[in-house]
Amino acid sequence: MATHRIYTRTGDQGTTGIHGGTRVPKDDIRIEANGDLDELNCQLGVIRSMQSREASETYDDILHTIQKNLMTVMSQVATPSADREKNPNPLPENLVADCETTMDRLTEEAGPGLHFLLPGGTPLAAQLQLARAICRRAERRLWTLHRQDPVPEDILQYINRLSDLLFVMARHELARQDWPEEQWKAFAYKNQQ
Repeated sequence: MATHRIYTRTGDQGTTGIHGGTRVPKDDIRIEANGDLDELNCQLGVIRSMQSREASETYDDILHTIQKNLMTVMSQVATPSADREKNPNPLPENLVADCETTMDRLTEEAGPGLHFLLPGGTPLAAQLQLARAICRRAERRLWTLHRQDPVPEDILQYINRLSDLLFVMARHELARQDWPEEQWKAFAYKNQQ
């Protein structure tokens, strides 16, 4: 019986394959960006695993959809722009709009957020804030990659919105648990509008 091994030994010299077959250094910015997106996806898996049944009804579908979207995003990021048309994993059409719709609904339920918050509160809210911070790091890496090889605009917008959505979800969790927000300072830009 043939064994299917997970290891290939092809990365032992510090390179890894990207979509299309090209090999790049393991610390290439494309790999760094995807590593941060992968870490975010893992963090969302942690959040999904720790939810109570009641919270699961509230957040599981949202987080499951985000995780699937992130897999598609990572596939696109792993593909150089010259080869992107050959990628068999297209981005969902309403990626950004769906994220905004979810954020608007949760914000309406939680109330307006006009302050920077100290991350914490309930364990679930704290984990959502950690996911937000990982998402922001992934966004920074994507912009670095974008300067070298264009990243689809939808991906850049989606990751920007996603960090906001994770912040809103953390606030929503605090409101759902009737847990006070620890406010730091008001958002200056929102108070000037």
